[in-house]
Amino acid sequence: MATWRRDGRLTGSQRLLCAGLAGALSLSLTAPLELATVLGQVGVARGQGCGPWATVRRLWRTEGPRALWKGNAVACLRLFPCSAVQLGAYRKFVVMFTDDLGHISQWSSIVAGSLAGMVSTIVTYPTDLIKTRLIVQNMLEPSYRGLVHAFSTIYQQEGFLALYRGVTLTILGALPFSAGSLLVYMNLEKIWNGPRDRFSLLQNFANVCLSAAVSQTLSFPFDTVKRKMQAQSPYLPYYGGVDVRFSGAVDCFQQIVKAQGVLGLWNGLTANLLKIIPYFGVMFSTFEFCKRIFLYQNGYIMSPVSYKLTPGVDQSLKPQELRELNKFFKTGNLKSKKPTL
Repeated sequence: MATWRRDGRLTGSQRLLCAGLAGALSLSLTAPLELATVLGQVGVARGQGCGPWATVRRLWRTEGPRALWKGNAVACLRLFPCSAVQLGAYRKFVVMFTDDLGHISQWSSIVAGSLAGMVSTIVTYPTDLIKTRLIVQNMLEPSYRGLVHAFSTIYQQEGFLALYRGVTLTILGALPFSAGSLLVYMNLEKIWNGPRDRFSLLQNFANVCLSAAVSQTLSFPFDTVKRKMQAQSPYLPYYGGVDVRFSGAVDCFQQIVKAQGVLGLWNGLTANLLKIIPYFGVMFSTFEFCKRIFLYQNGYIMSPVSYKLTPGVDQSLKPQELRELNKFFKTGNLKSKKPTL
């Protein structure tokens, strides 16, 4: 499911910066819901009030308002390397899935996106584990003082492989996630009763939110087990606050079902679904705003507050080509050439 079409009027670094800023702002504004999701999955808040709002209020009272953004700085810092790796991997997978005529099917595009996301997640996985550890710890009595301290402490106490605890769940969870995306995509024309190429901006936004809701719901049990594996540590108070004891991924599944029933695999789903619309809403609007600024800077539009095109500018030119052309005109080196035989 595509979110933005690639705009050739932006450079690669500009696209990456737009995506990074949009992701950082959307993460920061929905951080309290992300925190409630992770605590619900790990089980830290079990028996202390149900629901995301009860979790947020309890943390506000016990640890202060800053506690609602625990781990958010790490999540924002990993955006840029994660986006860069994902973009590079996606291009490689697209080349692999493209046929001899240069065409790629929508299913292949979805698979390429899922594989690229998987690669970027694996490469930056230690930062995701550290984010979980920072979320579950008590800010008044912290075990880790930040990203670097957490990395060195986990490495020294638990070994290098501890930084990748639960990574197999990420790989397994990509399968139902991709299946959910494909399920939504195959039924879009039935949902809207019209062709895909005529969807409005609002319809495309709704498609992204619906795809995210279905995909994340299907893959949520794998994410729940992953969070428990990330949080559990004998070096943390109360084993990281995990509500079940287990020896591995399969045993974790079994212990959750045994103690809480099958629905225990979806603890924290409500908070996760609540953040989808504001998350993608902020991401879309921020990305478009940053995009307009760069288009104005590159000379394609007349103002950063609108998409009114600059008269006489060929919108098919790439930024470097447009800069060279403008420089050519400014220096007065444009000379008429007579046709020759």
